[in-house]
Amino acid sequence: MTPRPRVGLVVNPVAGLGGRVGLKGSDGAEAQRRARELGARPSAPHRAELMVRQLLVLVPEVELLTVGGPMGVEGVGRVVHRPHGEPTSAADTRAAVRVLVEAGAQLLLFCGGDGTARDVLDAVGPASAVPVLGIPAGVKMHSAVFAVHPRAAAEVAAAWARGAGVRLATAEVVDRDEEALRAGRVGARLYGHLTVPVLPSRVQQRKTGSSTADPASLAGIAGIAAEIADRVGPGALLVLGPGTTTHAVAAALGVPDASLTGVDVLRVNGDGTARLDLRDARADQLLALPHTPWIALSPVGGQGFLLGRGNQQLSPELLRAAGPERLLVLATEAKLAALAGRPLLLDTGDPALDRALSGHTRVITGRHASAVYRLTD
Repeated sequence: MTPRPRVGLVVNPVAGLGGRVGLKGSDGAEAQRRARELGARPSAPHRAELMVRQLLVLVPEVELLTVGGPMGVEGVGRVVHRPHGEPTSAADTRAAVRVLVEAGAQLLLFCGGDGTARDVLDAVGPASAVPVLGIPAGVKMHSAVFAVHPRAAAEVAAAWARGAGVRLATAEVVDRDEEALRAGRVGARLYGHLTVPVLPSRVQQRKTGSSTADPASLAGIAGIAAEIADRVGPGALLVLGPGTTTHAVAAALGVPDASLTGVDVLRVNGDGTARLDLRDARADQLLALPHTPWIALSPVGGQGFLLGRGNQQLSPELLRAAGPERLLVLATEAKLAALAGRPLLLDTGDPALDRALSGHTRVITGRHASAVYRLTD
């Protein structure tokens, strides 16, 4: 009899807790306490369950080893470890990973963000013979060890279990570089490498930095800002997503103090400039705006994510209310070229919305300049 493929699963139950409420991360007890005070609800358990249900449909014969309590998925798999109590910690994640490997997991799935990826790396070490794949549930997820969304994680794990079309690759574990952030740059720091099963377009790239300092990019940014002001018109509310490109666009609109890593609300003036109405907005604040806003986003450099990485404040409810006609995609020509033809990606947490937004979209690249680009889940 052919042995059943054995997959281990561990969930960081607080991963991504701060995303909807604009905290930009969920690491540490204080951030988690503050997130809950602001009304945050965990999303990692639901995303892990989505992956598990899909995996068991695709490969019913898989043997799932998991963790009890909030670090697993209720009612599925064989529990091989239980955390000592709640709330769970990074130490609990590391302990659970070690037990799963010792119990015979041949593929290790973890649900969390970049901090959880670092914990997994600490537990298994860079020379681990067990491949690892992340189910994305954090706020940023700059590392290259994550599937593009939970359903994609199930597809990769199923292909691995069937031995069909999966290659193993060394992927980088990175996390936000706080020193770079304090210097006004969105960057990531390398912490090590893990072996990851890869299917084309189902596993994300590592985030790369972007620069708006060269003359061509500066001219493009100024043109993008002018194009936005013309398109939305005086008095419009403009929700501006995070990142160096959008931050530079805000400065070109006369708002130099916009957030680099948060979601802001600008009001466009009649002279083509704007003023800052709300900085570092939460999802509930965006839903309470007095009228439907425009939403301007730039894809994550290198990865191509438009939604679902660092901008979870843009809830499915807000995106549905605005509609695709009020979604403005911004990128310099250099940023688009760096994607090498790979599509822009969606992971809103609402698969039906991701499908509805998929297709081809117009990307504003300058004044009266645009490119048509593919957008997919």
